[in-house]
Amino acid sequence: MADARRYHRLPSPFRMKRGGELIGAHLAYETWGTLSPHADNAVLILPGLSPSAHAASGPHDSSDGWWEAIIGPGKAIDTERWFVICVNSLGSCKGSTGPASHDPTSGRPYAIEFPELTLEDAANANQCLIDALGIARLACLVGCSMGGMTTLAQMLLHPNCTRAHISISTAPQAQPFAIAIRSLQREAIRLDPNWNNGAYDDTHYPEAGMRIARKLGVITYRSALEWSGRFSRIRLDSGARDEDPFAFEFAVESYLEAHARRFVRTYDPNSYLYLSRASDWFDIAEYGGGSVAAGLKKICIENALVIGVDTDILFPIEQQKAIADGLAEAGAKVDFVALDSPQGHDAFLVDTDRFGAEIRRFLDTLDTTGSVASSVAPAPAEQARHD
Repeated sequence: MADARRYHRLPSPFRMKRGGELIGAHLAYETWGTLSPHADNAVLILPGLSPSAHAASGPHDSSDGWWEAIIGPGKAIDTERWFVICVNSLGSCKGSTGPASHDPTSGRPYAIEFPELTLEDAANANQCLIDALGIARLACLVGCSMGGMTTLAQMLLHPNCTRAHISISTAPQAQPFAIAIRSLQREAIRLDPNWNNGAYDDTHYPEAGMRIARKLGVITYRSALEWSGRFSRIRLDSGARDEDPFAFEFAVESYLEAHARRFVRTYDPNSYLYLSRASDWFDIAEYGGGSVAAGLKKICIENALVIGVDTDILFPIEQQKAIADGLAEAGAKVDFVALDSPQGHDAFLVDTDRFGAEIRRFLDTLDTTGSVASSVAPAPAEQARHD
């Protein structure tokens, strides 16, 4: 399969928020559609922690992307109208510079010598790419999960970088439950003897730690309602069980194990640690004197769509409502949508019909500059729609 990724070299040195710098760093990204002559139809998409920049199929890579149902000709994010960019976050292992990349000063992988990473660093790197593409202002900035937190950082650090914003299943700061889960994920990886203080290799890979970390994540990505509906208390056939007295007995255990095994070795454990911790560190209240609302009030955009799911336990719907209210207080025209999907945090990846309908509706109200067409009045933030 061809590789559609492109690479943008960041300024060198690229200085980080918490100290340290990167030499010769780069971002991996993919694009779909055509940039207009005035460069006013660009939509930047920032994914969650683990997805790559391959959000959709295209002429250079025909494999399905992680948001295949949403992006493409005639789809919710119509590539016949919009120039779509998806960036792999700084610190990831899907093409952008991260802990698995080689440090040019030593010739060895950075591993845990990688500088302390924040989502603000990722936001600054994204803005470097947008500037290099000749885009003075995005028509729309879209962020999902961790990517949504990065979009908030980018709009704060680079005022007027976008006219419109779509916030999906994200938060203005990590809450204790999310921090606790990610802390356990990091601990599982670090306690695996093969992690070896970050100095693992393909032969000695912390597989057990990564499997446990992924299982913990998957449990929080879906809701209890869906787990019950899909698996109930269904037991495995006796022939499918191991003889170990504590072997998997329930179907849900087998599902989690299969899902985790598909994930390990497709993602760098140190990248997982760095981006997980960066998500915990991000707090928009730092920009508002300790107040989330005051931090959000510093964001300058014209229009926003904020979508959350009422069964999301990782980023509860109240956090998305706080984003909607804060952006409205800052002067944006905000449409807040609370979906009742049973699929929890991951609904934006699987309940694509309903998410796509909301995204299409919002983008259809914009002209190519990201401004609301005069004939359409968006719903105010306080008038949430529960679908």
